[in-house]
This record gives sequence, structure tokens and C-alpha cells, in this order.
Amino acid sequence: MWLADKWKEYEVLDCSNGEKLERWGKYTLVRPDPQVIWDTPRARKGWIRNHGHYHRSAKGGGEWEFHGLPQQWEIHYGTLTFQLKPFHFKHTGLFPEQAVNWDWIGAKIKAAGRPIQVLNLFAYTGGATLAAAAAGASVTHVDASKGMVAWAKENAACSGLSKAPIRWLVDDCVKFVEREIRRGKQYDAIIMDPPSYGRGPKGEIWKIEDSIYPLVALCTKILSPDPLFYLINSYTTGLQPAVLAYLLGTALRQYHGTVDAQEIGLPVASTGLTLPCGASGRWER
Repeated sequence: MWLADKWKEYEVLDCSNGEKLERWGKYTLVRPDPQVIWDTPRARKGWIRNHGHYHRSAKGGGEWEFHGLPQQWEIHYGTLTFQLKPFHFKHTGLFPEQAVNWDWIGAKIKAAGRPIQVLNLFAYTGGATLAAAAAGASVTHVDASKGMVAWAKENAACSGLSKAPIRWLVDDCVKFVEREIRRGKQYDAIIMDPPSYGRGPKGEIWKIEDSIYPLVALCTKILSPDPLFYLINSYTTGLQPAVLAYLLGTALRQYHGTVDAQEIGLPVASTGLTLPCGASGRWER
């Protein structure tokens, strides 16, 4: 398992009975987590006294209960700064487990010794985009949500990267890649964090089990002759690390590289154990 264990301003304090207790800077939150199927004693006071608690509804969805949580605050990871906001479906605008991939992305780009063009698809609020840009890459950031792209721009400005070579695009990822193929555009590295299910800006339907392999195959047509890496993240139960490894190994077999895939996780302060948080597949030259 790849562990995001270098955080100073975030930690999982405890987890029990379908929920996790987290520290985001100086604020504590309780949020649902489907991986937490155990029911252990809740000894930490944060379970009772917290700044925000997202309660699931039996009818689907849920709502926040706030106890002094601001509408927006910031958190830092190395040189990067992220604006956090509690919004629908329990999220804060950041997946802290992805820090282990940000570190890997940055190290690969810095060690390349040449200009690197990165394409980040389903780029959300820009964690991977900022990590790549901070390491010196030029980045094309694509997401179907105008609000998420605006949020990512805000994170870039807070991180001192407002003048970095980042191209911000609100677009359907598949259609964007198809146009890049026609334009003859090439990238040295591709990152994608696809949702299990979603819709594009014009109602395009995305279902990961049906759509991920065709998209990866399309993306091989815009890889440069000497690609640096390809990273896929998945929070879909059916796409286990072995599936991601086979997917990348099959789609990129014409290139000479290596493939590895692992679960990613976060350490839990109260137990010393690790909370699994999805999986990542990495191809590298």
C-alpha cells in the first residue's frame, strides 16, 4: 500500500462504525466512510465535540451539522495551499490520500531533466495539477465542472502558482482528448482521476467500467514518443489494483515501461493502522 503519511495539517484521528474523525488544520470533522465496517469504542472527544459532522440520510444524500466551522479555510501540504469548503455529499474539496501521488508526480518531473507536458483529466480542485506545476511542468487541467476549475484556480493562486504554465479547461474529458488527437497535440505524462459515474457539461454519461479502457486507449494516441508516466486513480470497488495494473500494461504495451498498482491509504492516529482509500495504477518509463 502507498501511504500518504507526510501530512502535518491533516490526520485521521479515529474511525468507527461507518465514520472517520479527521483533523483538517485546526478543525475536526466527522464524515462517513464506507470502508469503516468495524464498530470500536469512540474514546476521542472529537466524536462528540467537533466542528462539523456530515450525517447520511436513509433516503440518500445527507446534510452537514456545523459547530463553529467556517465556510472556507485553508490547509497546506509542503509548498501547496488548498482552500477547503464543506459542500454536498460530505466532501471538502480535497482527497488527502492523494498526497502520496503528488509526491511521486513531483519527483518524476524533477528527475526528468527536460520540459514535461502534463495532461490532468477529471482534475477536480487541482491537487495533482499543482504538484506537477510546482515541480516545473506545463499542465493542461481538464474538468467538466466550471465550479471545480474555478476552485482549482483559487488553489493555484494561494500556492503562488497563478503565473505557472497551467491551461484551465472546462470540458468533457473524452471529447477533449479526441480533439487533441485531431490537433496532433502530445503529452509526456497523463493523470486521470475518473469518477465512478458522472455527466459531462452537455449531459454526456460516464460510467467507469464501460468507459475507462476506451479513454486510456485514446490517450495513448496523444502520448509523446518518450512518455514519462501515466497515473490512474480509482475509488470504484471493482477496479482493484490488479485490474489497474493490467489495464495500464495492456494499453501501454507498445512502450517500454513498468507498471505498479497499489491501494492508497492514510494512517489512523488512534490505532496505528491504515485506512484504505482507493487504488492507484502507475506506468513509468
